[in-house]
Amino acid sequence: MSDVVSPDALGSAASHVVAPPVPAGAPLVEVRGLRKDYPIGGGFLGRARATVHAVAGVDLTVRTGETLGIVGESGSGKSTLGRCILRLTEPTAGSVSFGGRDVLALSGRDLRAMRREMQIVFQDPYASLNPRMRIGAIVAEGIEIHGLARGAAKRARVHELLEKVGLRPEHYDRYPHEFSGGQRQRVGIARALAVGPRFIVADEPVSALDVSIQAQVLNLLRRLQDEMHLAYLFISHDLRVVAHVSHRVAVMYLGKIVEQAPVAELYRNPRHPYTRALLSAVPVPDPRRRPDRIRLGGDVPSPVNPPTGCAFHPRCPYAEDRCRRDVPPLIEGAEEHAVACHVFPAPPR
Repeated sequence: MSDVVSPDALGSAASHVVAPPVPAGAPLVEVRGLRKDYPIGGGFLGRARATVHAVAGVDLTVRTGETLGIVGESGSGKSTLGRCILRLTEPTAGSVSFGGRDVLALSGRDLRAMRREMQIVFQDPYASLNPRMRIGAIVAEGIEIHGLARGAAKRARVHELLEKVGLRPEHYDRYPHEFSGGQRQRVGIARALAVGPRFIVADEPVSALDVSIQAQVLNLLRRLQDEMHLAYLFISHDLRVVAHVSHRVAVMYLGKIVEQAPVAELYRNPRHPYTRALLSAVPVPDPRRRPDRIRLGGDVPSPVNPPTGCAFHPRCPYAEDRCRRDVPPLIEGAEEHAVACHVFPAPPR
């Protein structure tokens, strides 16, 4: 008797809703007007005293087989955006489409089926693995939940995944504390791949690792993308890392995307003052080159009470009266370069 379990036999979510195939280069994930607000405080009768606007109306598209990098300072809403797309956090408003299916309208078995297609690799390889579970059980958990295999077939599948991410089959029976940080992150990647996804949110997947290990994990992610035709939403605060793995880059500030472009275009021709400041802070390995560092004044405004007009205007050296009054829309120009700035708009078509 086969150890591979039929989805129909188990009543698995896999037999209900799965997004149809999407051609290479076509939009796979489409986000429109996504918002996430967190009420804070317990005022009179339990009413919220204020609201944190973590994600403040984001539009983006991730195409099949590409990596969209999301960069920005801590607190800009990057991780919240990724979690809202996966519905690990429920958005306040907006829409998320995956392969043409409305993700926010799904529930029950339909949502479980869609979760096979959309997975996440967490930032902290130490906190994201259950220390009481063996590595084999951690990687096999999704296989069991979705009824994809059992018994010897399940074990063989886990062995295959471990080898694919650069680990050995004999690691199956070990515990997370027996591994280094880079090895634990490989386990996290294997867990994400176990159910055969097409889209992965990589939430700062190398920020907790040593630089030498970072390169290994990044190269692994790129190889897996080529082999499995994966799409990534790659979240990071490190612009060097994003340049290495991304096809396009979106820059977030205070819950909004302020600039977006193909990676070569963004690094060659940054338009928004915030993007320029971020790029000026990237270390240069050549000691003879001393790039002009753009130092921003003031602090990041509170997402509880964001500024009127452009959220960046209190720190922007080029701010004009209209920047303080009117919110700049994200407008796309030449080279797929979109900018939300009154002073430095997108390059003309």
